[in-house]
Amino acid sequence: MTIECISEEQREALQEVANIGMGQAGASIAKVLGEFVELSVPRISAVEAAGIPAALAALVGGDVASAVRQAFLGELRGEAIVIFSGHSAGDLAELLCYDDALDGPASLELLLDISNVLVGACLGGIAQLLRTAIGFSAPSLLADQVATGKLLQVDEISARSAVLVEVRFGIEQRTFCSHLVMLMPDDAVAALRRALDRFIEEL
Repeated sequence: MTIECISEEQREALQEVANIGMGQAGASIAKVLGEFVELSVPRISAVEAAGIPAALAALVGGDVASAVRQAFLGELRGEAIVIFSGHSAGDLAELLCYDDALDGPASLELLLDISNVLVGACLGGIAQLLRTAIGFSAPSLLADQVATGKLLQVDEISARSAVLVEVRFGIEQRTFCSHLVMLMPDDAVAALRRALDRFIEEL
């Protein structure tokens, strides 16, 4: 079920801010990989907690995926989840010129590293534009090659609802594809609304 917890004007402002932040993240990943990174237009939605697992599955598609989670802290707080489609780790290894196939731990470390760059650049850019400080926890593995409908369980979500900021990162002529989703709990959404209102007033 989709709900309304930010106004249309705030949603449009968040989409603009997120688009700039995603561009910074895409540039950072492109520099690391030496490849052009394709970005989708950020999609903003508010979803009740019970609907988040299904929303993530619909976003990613396919049969299996891996996911990394990373908390962000400050006036704007919540959790960023980076979801990697089926064989992204292998494709990343090839891009980075690893001679041998990555074993399990090395493959997961690669996903953690890429996630850390994505989240730091994207959310750091958003926080800078909204003139608020932000900090990050270390990234950790949420799921490794599980069915997309089981990436996140309802009992793992503390908020009644969350604002989802979704963007797709892809690389031309590669199977690599990842999605960055930001989950913000109820009380943090109020802080987000205030930050967006400040941003709108200053335009």
